[in-house]
Amino acid sequence: MNSPRTTLYRDKYNAKLMGVCSGIADYTGINPFWVRAGAVALTVFALGPIAILAYIAAGFLLNKKPAHLYRDEGEQKYWQRVRQSPQRTAREIRANFRDIDRRLAAVETHYVSSNPRLNAEIERLR
Repeated sequence: MNSPRTTLYRDKYNAKLMGVCSGIADYTGINPFWVRAGAVALTVFALGPIAILAYIAAGFLLNKKPAHLYRDEGEQKYWQRVRQSPQRTAREIRANFRDIDRRLAAVETHYVSSNPRLNAEIERLR
């Protein structure tokens, strides 16, 4: 069974404590150092005990990240982009398919134009 790749998990494999900050870093694509620094700054300068309780609650409520959620780093980066901006990712995929379609049409045109028998056969089928 495939795990949802758009879910926030605790990342125990890269964890320093409970894996909450590393899970947020994996989810967003931000360097874990900066997520941890932000969590410490939030705790020290703003929310204090509330931030600690939120961290502990997230540590217990979030599921552990599956061991093989991504095949490789490229797939991980792709899913991070999907989570950040699904619309942009859909546009990129459509643009890639249009480019592939354009290139295939160019190959077809080249091959058909250099093969009169195939060209005649295609015209007969139309």
